Amino acid sequence: MSARQLRLAPSILSADFAKIGEEIQAMEAAGADWIHVDVMDNHFVPNLTFGPPVCSAMRPHIRTFMDVHLMISPVDASLEAYARAGADLITVHAEAGPHLDRTLQAIKNLGKQAGVALNPSTPESAVAYVLDRIDLICVMTVNPGFGGQSFIRSQIEKVKNLRKMIGDRDIRIEIDGGVTPETAPLVVAAGADVLVAGSAAFKGGPTFYRSNLAEIRRAGEAV
Repeated sequence: MSARQLRLAPSILSADFAKIGEEIQAMEAAGADWIHVDVMDNHFVPNLTFGPPVCSAMRPHIRTFMDVHLMISPVDASLEAYARAGADLITVHAEAGPHLDRTLQAIKNLGKQAGVALNPSTPESAVAYVLDRIDLICVMTVNPGFGGQSFIRSQIEKVKNLRKMIGDRDIRIEIDGGVTPETAPLVVAAGADVLVAGSAAFKGGPTFYRSNLAEIRRAGEAV
């Protein structure tokens, strides 16, 4: 793989919600680099998950990096609440507000890293004029809203194009959706360096978290 360090970001969406603090601690002990928090509003996407109070409750358990993915619209009014809840990085969808550049400025002004998520049908050109404002591009390799979906292979070409667009900028490419030991090497070879793993990371329960993450990491780093 590239000189960039591969990071694994298990999605807490696949955890046991009744034991969310324990699940976070178990994943970090198993080797997670980040914890990915999927926020859904039952409007922008067809599901409802975590509000700022739940994110605040998670924060003391996260010792690594809190990667908050806002699948909500309109997004601007919620940025401060998620920043106060402890997000280290806030990712918004390109379509989640009328002025993406302004939204990214607002995230930066809150002292947070800023990301943009691209749905499968959203072209890479959506970030062409904001590259100097972002720290991460999240490529959705499933349609957002639910865990456990199948990987959309057409997004591999998008990752390649984004890596070319980024050039020498310090911007990570994150993959969200359908990440498994089989798909990890495909996206890492294309230029991705953060993998959000849901079902593949949490399958089998805490006893298997370390081996699940190790298998995904080995597959990605073998490129």
